[in-house]
Amino acid sequence: MLSILIPTYNYNTFSLVEELTNQAIATGISFEIIVLDDGSTDQISLKENSKINTLENCSYKILEKNIGRSAIRNLLAKTAKFENLLFLDSDTIPTYGNFISEYIAHINDDEKIIYGGILYQKEKPNKTKILRWVYGNKREALLVEQRNKNCYLSFLTLNFLIKKSVFNKVIFNESIPNLRHEDTLFSFELKQKNIPVFHINNPVYHLGLESSIDFLKKSEESIIGLHYLISHRLILPEYTKLSKTYFYLEKMKLIGIFRFMFNKSQFLLKKNLLSENPSLFVYDLYRIGYYCKSVQKQ
Repeated sequence: MLSILIPTYNYNTFSLVEELTNQAIATGISFEIIVLDDGSTDQISLKENSKINTLENCSYKILEKNIGRSAIRNLLAKTAKFENLLFLDSDTIPTYGNFISEYIAHINDDEKIIYGGILYQKEKPNKTKILRWVYGNKREALLVEQRNKNCYLSFLTLNFLIKKSVFNKVIFNESIPNLRHEDTLFSFELKQKNIPVFHINNPVYHLGLESSIDFLKKSEESIIGLHYLISHRLILPEYTKLSKTYFYLEKMKLIGIFRFMFNKSQFLLKKNLLSENPSLFVYDLYRIGYYCKSVQKQ
């Protein structure tokens, strides 16, 4: 009935799989949990994850080489034997003990995607990880009512249920660079094909907080990835707030001014973002400035 699919890379996934297994067994459904390791090198996580194969209806396989976030999700779906696919990121854990049964209650014959949501710990993490925590709490950990205001862009690929027949219509694009925004393209194609996204209150905690330095670097990479999607006409410029703002500035002939201001202020903006009290307003300024600067180089 249910295939639970988890891509992982250098992360100990055993506790997540153990929790999911216990919940699935308690429901009495037919299930499988497939974990594909995208060429991990961390020996500790490899050793711990090998225990997944001892759990009921669970399998753990290590790929010979890293194939990327899009390709590994497509491979997981192809490997699954059941029609209902539940995708989870490896650095998550269900918030509630009825996580699996809540998803099962929403399974029917409708062509749709169901997104459960995400939460972050309430306690402040280590000061080196504040930016990711602030961003996650303010921009990702949204109530169902907030997510439904923009149901496609509020969708994240770390916790969702989809039928295999629907997935085959909107598989992840493996031709794009591995620079983030594969979920943006995925949601855009869902919207283009009129496949509804239903938001429910069934969140997971996001455990794998990266450092502020790493998060900012990934944010820069995602801007390059977003520009790639737009320049190759894979999504429309007005689909995301960031690209819509950029093209408005371009229309008003303000790109040069923003690029100049960013070059002058990038150090100070970055100093704030890597501090113990980062501002998301500054984060937004940094991203639009970086967009203006990076497009100039291409």
